[in-house]
Amino acid sequence: MRWQHSIFYFFLTWYSFGVILVGFNLLPTWLEWANSVFIITAGILGIIYFVRGFGVGQGLTISILIFIITFIVEYLGSAHSVFFGSYHYTQYFAPNLLGVPVAIGFAWIMVLATSDAIVRAMPLTNRWIHSILAGLLAVVFDLVLDPVSFKVKSYWIWEEGGYYYDIPFTNFLDWFLTAFVLHRFISLLFKRRQADRQWQQRMFLLYCLMIVMFASIALLHALYLATIIPIIAVAILLLVVKQDEIYE
Repeated sequence: MRWQHSIFYFFLTWYSFGVILVGFNLLPTWLEWANSVFIITAGILGIIYFVRGFGVGQGLTISILIFIITFIVEYLGSAHSVFFGSYHYTQYFAPNLLGVPVAIGFAWIMVLATSDAIVRAMPLTNRWIHSILAGLLAVVFDLVLDPVSFKVKSYWIWEEGGYYYDIPFTNFLDWFLTAFVLHRFISLLFKRRQADRQWQQRMFLLYCLMIVMFASIALLHALYLATIIPIIAVAILLLVVKQDEIYE
């Protein structure tokens, strides 16, 4: 459908401006809302991926369930420190609902969609390994997302320390568990139809673009470990994933 392609190209345009404005701190305060629009648009691309891969009914159901479940998890984490560690969101990533940015639910849809697309391009038959690798891909993304969002942008504040940029280890463990459980949930309860190769490619590109953007911001602010780890992971992905399945 043409409108789906239009959203993809809109995202690429928004991304191009965002890398420059956010990376070099050129984004004016009155335009901070653009960050949420960027993440929401990325999430919508994830919704399109699920719809193309599972059909409209199942794809929308999966997306809604991811949004609701992760929003509840994030609420319990930020309000009651049940998951991820002790932290709270600021108003820099508004609008917030119950103290949690609405964009966070869309961010999780993007993370689940991109990680699903990547592992599906690998020669895997075991669904447990599929979910484990998808969970690890989510953690790789968070290894650059969290330091930038916390140390550079102050989208959320950690109230307890950790060895990795003052972020507790429980955060990354719970990121893995959340992504792993959701992938298993999707695998067990929903029937996938034939994969849409074009949108699988786009999800792979989306994952890489998000890593590159946040890694670039991390580099500009001397967060070198947060730059190196995800970039190495993406390089490994490019070597491991079958070229004929991703770029054919």
